[in-house]
Amino acid sequence: MLRRLLPLLALVVCAMPAAAQERVLNVYNWSDYIDPYAVARFTRETGIRVRYDVYDSLETLEGKLSAGRSGYDIVVPTSEPTFARLVRAGALRPIDRAAVPNWRNLDATLMERVATIDPGNRHGAVYLWGTVGLGIRVDRVRAALGPDQPLDSLDILLRPENAQRLARCGIMVMDSPTDVLPSVLRWLGRDPNGNAAEDLRAAEQALMGIRRHVRTIIASGSILDALATGEACVALTYSGDVIQAQARAREANRGVELGYVMPREGAQLWFDMLAIPADAPNPEAAHAFINFLLQPEVMAGITNHVRYPNAVPASRPLVDEAVRNDPNVFPSPEALSRTFVAGTPPREAERARTRLWARFKAGR
Repeated sequence: MLRRLLPLLALVVCAMPAAAQERVLNVYNWSDYIDPYAVARFTRETGIRVRYDVYDSLETLEGKLSAGRSGYDIVVPTSEPTFARLVRAGALRPIDRAAVPNWRNLDATLMERVATIDPGNRHGAVYLWGTVGLGIRVDRVRAALGPDQPLDSLDILLRPENAQRLARCGIMVMDSPTDVLPSVLRWLGRDPNGNAAEDLRAAEQALMGIRRHVRTIIASGSILDALATGEACVALTYSGDVIQAQARAREANRGVELGYVMPREGAQLWFDMLAIPADAPNPEAAHAFINFLLQPEVMAGITNHVRYPNAVPASRPLVDEAVRNDPNVFPSPEALSRTFVAGTPPREAERARTRLWARFKAGR
């Protein structure tokens, strides 16, 4: 009897390491920020199972990585300030280009724009990018502000008389001083990276001038839902959230007509980066995932799903025509020439901005 059992036991013992070594990729990304089909296809093609967690603020992401031992293999920080700070802190692992042959598909011009904070682009690849502007319910804004109000400026929100007229139909601002303050400073005609006391005082005065008319200051994902349902008629948020909300509103067919305002004063341009934490438990799987995502057909599917432009030019012809030709998804060269990329404030200025934002949220 024992002789018959020995071969079976040997098979069980041999099988145990294989089960114990199941390959798992741990991803931490923004919510609603990937094509689910791409994740399923990655698992199907590689055999690597994906554990996918989401966050709704850069502060949450940075806190997880700063504490160490996050357990994640792929993270998607915005270039400024989070990615820049993580690079300086040594919290990210250099990417092995030999393991990512599809790196050659990346847009060299876009990668140059983030090379100032990541010399040699050693720690990250641009995943998706976009601008900061206003999502508006066109009919309600026209009714409140009149047919002659230009719909191409932050004047819609930041002029107190306009905010007062729009308060009844719902104003929302995303809870992100990183994105809001530079946009306000640019609207004021000041340096978006200005950190002098007079710059921050001017920005605070502008925000406090509309604070009582703002219904809520909330995560951008919640703003997306509020725009799509018509709960908000004006929201300061990311371009892609507005464009996703437009698609949801059309599907619901409840008469909610949304538009996106890319400020003529100059919109903030941002880049979200594919990066690997320094203590990632499965760096080989992380490299495989980055290489997989940088395929043109995969990135085209992601852009079609989330309505954000990507950094793989060869994907453009594969993007749905309506998305490809939407200037809010892919801004014209002339519109891009007016954009700016916000820098990372010095530590003391960052504290001052945080205090300013806390006062704005509290309304005092």
